[in-house]
Amino acid sequence: MDRMLVVVFDNETKAYEGKKALGQLDNEGSISVYGYAVVAKNKDGSASIKQGDDVGPLGSLGGTALGSLIALFGPVGLAVGASAGFAGGASFDLLHAGVGDDFIDDVSKALTPGKVAVVAEIEEDWTTPVDTRMEAIGGAVYRRAHSDVTHQVHQENVAAMKADMAQLKAEHAQARADRKAKLETKINQLDSKIQDQLQKAKEKRQAAEAEAQAKAKILKAKAAAA
Repeated sequence: MDRMLVVVFDNETKAYEGKKALGQLDNEGSISVYGYAVVAKNKDGSASIKQGDDVGPLGSLGGTALGSLIALFGPVGLAVGASAGFAGGASFDLLHAGVGDDFIDDVSKALTPGKVAVVAEIEEDWTTPVDTRMEAIGGAVYRRAHSDVTHQVHQENVAAMKADMAQLKAEHAQARADRKAKLETKINQLDSKIQDQLQKAKEKRQAAEAEAQAKAKILKAKAAAA
């Protein structure tokens, strides 16, 4: 199962041990790591990326669901070597992260100033390997299945706006001449919003497809190596 994983540690040293343990589990075949970052929570509430998977198969963290998840923990400041995607104005939102707000709340309460987390997107069949290894290091594990709910939400938004559009057109057909012009303006404005929603849904769908293809290549390469 594709999951978003956050493991919170008391300090940076422990976090790097956790990151190393994830790599070992990946090498053992217990999990597949698609991308990761070591993120520190600063005293002012911002987050700093201490280390990120810049050159991994998923590319820059900035345009991925993992990047969106990291950004939800606070304004992101770039450390040396961190992903340049965050500086490029990438769009972050809860929907792109593909997790619920309750998950974000739980992690935010644990990731207090001074603590450091390993944030990763992984594939795992069962939770014991990661939990056992991380608990031995002193990490608190939080995970959530990664579900791409963005497309569904956009569909619901568009459906609601189309219903409004139908109502406006019905009123337009029966309106007096002085009222028709105002209704036409509203119809045109609503149509622009619908087209904008459809374009955003298309872009996010394409991004999700690109990530899926990258993940498939990772799994294929591992299968060939095995």
